[in-house]
Amino acid sequence: MFGSLGDAFRLPDLKRRILFTIGALFIFRLGAHIPTPGIDSQAMSELFRGGGGILDLLNIFSGGALGRFSIFALGVAPYINSSIVMQLLVVIFPYLEKLQKDNEEGRKKIIQWTRYGAILFAVIQAIGMTTWLGSVGVFSGAFFDAIIVVVTVTAGSVAVMWLGEELSDHGVGNGISLLIFAGIVARIPGAIGQSWNLIRAGSMNILALLFALILMVVVVAGCILLQEGQRRLPVQYAKRVVGNKVYGGQSTFIPLKVNQSGVIPIIFAGSITMFFVMFARMISEQFANYFQFTPNGTWYQNLVYCIVSTALVVFFSYFYTAVVFNPDDIANNMKKYGGFILGIRPGKPTSDYIAKVMERVTLGGAVALAVLALLPNFMSGAMGIRGFYFGGTAVLIVVGVALDTVHQVEAQLLMRHYDGILKKSGGKSGSLLRM
Repeated sequence: MFGSLGDAFRLPDLKRRILFTIGALFIFRLGAHIPTPGIDSQAMSELFRGGGGILDLLNIFSGGALGRFSIFALGVAPYINSSIVMQLLVVIFPYLEKLQKDNEEGRKKIIQWTRYGAILFAVIQAIGMTTWLGSVGVFSGAFFDAIIVVVTVTAGSVAVMWLGEELSDHGVGNGISLLIFAGIVARIPGAIGQSWNLIRAGSMNILALLFALILMVVVVAGCILLQEGQRRLPVQYAKRVVGNKVYGGQSTFIPLKVNQSGVIPIIFAGSITMFFVMFARMISEQFANYFQFTPNGTWYQNLVYCIVSTALVVFFSYFYTAVVFNPDDIANNMKKYGGFILGIRPGKPTSDYIAKVMERVTLGGAVALAVLALLPNFMSGAMGIRGFYFGGTAVLIVVGVALDTVHQVEAQLLMRHYDGILKKSGGKSGSLLRM
């Protein structure tokens, strides 16, 4: 594995991308510690101390910046919300769909409108957060002070959006996902230290903590299986004679991923939930508890949260799969090169069959994804663990983004005839990546 990482740094282009990624993540973490003017940082720390629920999830998505209400307090949430809305509009309006599929200029327009939407969401969320902080005593400034806070946080969100796009273009992996990944990983040392202090103080049961760590390992293993799991559809290619040579006749398969959309449903569902909670808090704290998991909350509040979260994860799993996976293209390519699925006629019947199988596979993957995200929250609440948050959502994002980034580095190495990172380390993971 370390030899393969050395190979990566021997490739000038890949080395440049890796160093750019490290530098961009450093800037993101630096901005997460620059305070916003007019905010009482001490009161903000007290507000987030053992807050749990959506406060921790908000803090995760912002990379810990929200807990300090730094200039990057909103993180990538406005951009994610805007992306969700734009993708929904593309599906609803044929003009936008044609614009996205026709040419590069059309796609650039879609991206530009997504950026404008992100700014709008940033302004709305900044106003909502400033109003809420004023109601809980963290912010006590006048009207013009509030404008400064809103402008500062909005500008920080635009900077994060730009940084994420630059990461995607010039770095390794998906930029927005990497920023969320960096924020989660940066909290691990603090969470370990906090848990150790709680154990020493007798506030946390060490057996409960060990059980939670075992559960985390199980969730990580389940996430890896979910990310790498495939349903293989066997495909047979007919023999073709071209001149004196015979082509085709071999058997292969179409790999249908169990979790085609990766961690996108978790990120989208979490972002939508956060957006609801921020406005629900302006109405009532009790009403906001219906959109977040709280260990001290009533059973019906947590039940509503589970239903909403599961529905969002399933919806975005199907939605994103429909965006990135087109069975018509697969069926047409198979027909073009003489491929067919045994017992299924080429063309439209093949497309319908692939779509039907993909729908069933996606349902199983989406439900498994929702269970993996919710299970650690309930288990930590049942075991009475407080102040230690690295729940299912965080684990899924970390594992999913890490696997996606390794896959991209793997592809770059294999293209240049180097052994991949996972291939050199041996085991089944390498063989999965080579399929």
